[in-house]
Amino acid sequence: MWMAERDRRRTVGEGGSQVGEVTLGGDPAGVCLDGERRDLPVFGPGGYIWRPARGDEVLVIKTGENGEAPCVAGKRGESAWNLSEGEVIIYGGGATISLRQGGLISLSGTVLVNGKPVMTEG
Repeated sequence: MWMAERDRRRTVGEGGSQVGEVTLGGDPAGVCLDGERRDLPVFGPGGYIWRPARGDEVLVIKTGENGEAPCVAGKRGESAWNLSEGEVIIYGGGATISLRQGGLISLSGTVLVNGKPVMTEG
């Protein structure tokens, strides 16, 4: 009886995810959705840490039974990189790592090994 009543009381929300604009960068972040939401935790793949910047367009996933615990799950990709299928670019702070077709690995910026520069741009 209780399970049946619980299912009837459950409300249908506005969906499990929304796209919004970051208003307060960092982690936790502030994002404008249907209104501004603050203190949203930021998630990414294991071993990868990122912080959204103000103005970024991000995907917010609503977690919790009623979507009461939203979190930032990712940022919209930028088309300026002209990526082909299967290629990857990691970028931030003016540095990039590009993994391109044909086994090409490209680095830009200052590359440090054990704190010592081995390659500098400029």
